Amino acid sequence: MTSSVVFLVGPMGAGKSTIGRLLATELDLNFEDSDRVIESRTGADIPWIFDVEGEQGFRDRETAVLKELAAERDMVLATGGGIVLRAENRRCLQSAGPVFYLTASVEQLVERTSKDKKRPLLQVPNPEQKIIELIEQRDPLYREVADFVIDTNRRSPKSVVQEIVEHVQSY
Repeated sequence: MTSSVVFLVGPMGAGKSTIGRLLATELDLNFEDSDRVIESRTGADIPWIFDVEGEQGFRDRETAVLKELAAERDMVLATGGGIVLRAENRRCLQSAGPVFYLTASVEQLVERTSKDKKRPLLQVPNPEQKIIELIEQRDPLYREVADFVIDTNRRSPKSVVQEIVEHVQSY
């Protein structure tokens, strides 16, 4: 593979961070999670940033981190679920390396995110309905930037990683 960034996009709970870590190990690349980078630089967690700066403030930080990390080399980058909302982010993703859209059923996403209190957009009375709304809004954008669409539904992270590795090697 040429030295570029392998991007993982998709909804909360699709497995971007878990699969990203394993993929980076398999490909002998560095791993970054854009949300964790934002948290470490801010010294605050994502819910706090949402509370204090609002979603707009968080998205500004997210765009800055994406631009910086997209210029790196030899990295797997797991992105936040909303990174595709801004056109400039979509252009950045498309120009910097292969983009893998990790998908899963609504049931799987609900199951995987149900106990996680660090997801500000899901701190609502009906998280399942919120996930459905987010997917309806974001799925076309994920597909717009994706070079490959990978279904993670009821699959082991290892099998997903193997599929991605095959695509990366032929990319």
